[in-house]
Amino acid sequence: MLTMRTDEELVALYATGKDEAFDLLLERYKDRLFSYILYQVRNADVAEDIFQETFVKVVITIRDGRYTESGKFFSWVTRIAHNLVIDFFRREKGENIVSTDESEVDLLNNAKLADRCAQSAIDCEQTFIDLQRLIEKLPEEQREVVQMHYFQEMTFKEIAEEKGISINTALGRMRYGILNMRKMAQRFDLGLSL
Repeated sequence: MLTMRTDEELVALYATGKDEAFDLLLERYKDRLFSYILYQVRNADVAEDIFQETFVKVVITIRDGRYTESGKFFSWVTRIAHNLVIDFFRREKGENIVSTDESEVDLLNNAKLADRCAQSAIDCEQTFIDLQRLIEKLPEEQREVVQMHYFQEMTFKEIAEEKGISINTALGRMRYGILNMRKMAQRFDLGLSL
């Protein structure tokens, strides 16, 4: 029975042509992934486009035999979506540089970023782009925990289970991730309140 298979088993089956395996993977993660994308772009149509593009890339990568991340399927798919979201914001802004605009938004102490930025969508978008760039510069283990906690709204217990680590390790990675982001924000003279 396919529903009892692990993500990795389903990926392997799909790679050999069993389309039902991919349907099950999509069913497992579509709501969570769409929510993650929508939370970042705050536009259902854009989120739907990015969601579709994400799974096109997933299909192509698996069919080409290039998927290699054992045990981390959802993290891998989320990373693809995340990169597409960043690409979207870059296209929207038409620039690829880190901004030095000042902002007093308390980003990481309030997961509802859009609510805090309602008075100025442009400032909010730039702040979000700056934050994403800082997160991208973190070591992978820290970056994953920060993204999972703040953008996928996962608890540290859920993160620990997903990553196969202890809750204390997840908390430690979050702590060091935030410390590293503070240092980078200071270095780039970003007024982010981390």
